[in-house]
Amino acid sequence: MGYYRHHLFFCTNQRPDGAERPSCAQCDSPRLRGYVKKRLKDLGLTGAGGIRANTAGCLDRCEEGPVLVVYPEGVWYTYVDEDDLDEIIESHLIGGKPVERLMLPEPV
Repeated sequence: MGYYRHHLFFCTNQRPDGAERPSCAQCDSPRLRGYVKKRLKDLGLTGAGGIRANTAGCLDRCEEGPVLVVYPEGVWYTYVDEDDLDEIIESHLIGGKPVERLMLPEPV
């Protein structure tokens, strides 16, 4: 087992106005990553052997965003709000069952 049971990477990339592609930061991803980080800490799930929520630059799935990926499983999610993120925490991170309705399709 690795240092963390689960490692989450949240794309928080911000492109300038008028860019050809969207960016996850336009969907409030930095604030929502902060929400998850605090929620995990409040639940006592952080630290060695627990769960870590990190900021990432562009994960190159911009049109599907905002996106986050959960390792070691490599499950990619999109989300809209705190309710979606709470569902990922409860179902996937605590319960071990990925949230299919929020999962991104496998790339072709």
